[in-house]
Amino acid sequence: MLAVVLAATGVYGVMAYAVARRTREIGIRMALGAQSGDVIRTVFSRAAVLLGIGVVAGAALSLAAGSLFSIVLYGVSPHDPVTYGLVLVLMALVAAGACWYPLRRAIGIEPTTALRTE
Repeated sequence: MLAVVLAATGVYGVMAYAVARRTREIGIRMALGAQSGDVIRTVFSRAAVLLGIGVVAGAALSLAAGSLFSIVLYGVSPHDPVTYGLVLVLMALVAAGACWYPLRRAIGIEPTTALRTE
C-alpha cells in the first residue's frame, strides 16, 4: 500500500509541475479557441507517455530482479503474468487518479490570467 501511495504522490508531483510549467501555453490555446477536451487530451497524453516509460522500465527491472526476491514471495512466482497484468492495471488507475487534480486545474485556467503571469 505504501508503494501505491508513493507512486501516486510521484505521478501527482510530476503532472502538477508539468501543468504549472505549461500554464501560459494552455492559456494561449484556450484563448485561441481550444476546448477543454483538447486540454484533457494534452495532459493525459503526457501522463500516458510517462506511465508507459515507467511501466516498461519497472517491468524490465522486476523481471531481472525477480529471482532475488523469490525467497519472500509466498504463493506467487516471480514471473507470474497475472500479477504483472494486475500491477499494470493498478498503476494505470493510480496514474489517472493522480492526474485528475492537475487536469482540473489546467481546464480551469483563465486565458487572461495565464497570459498575465510570467
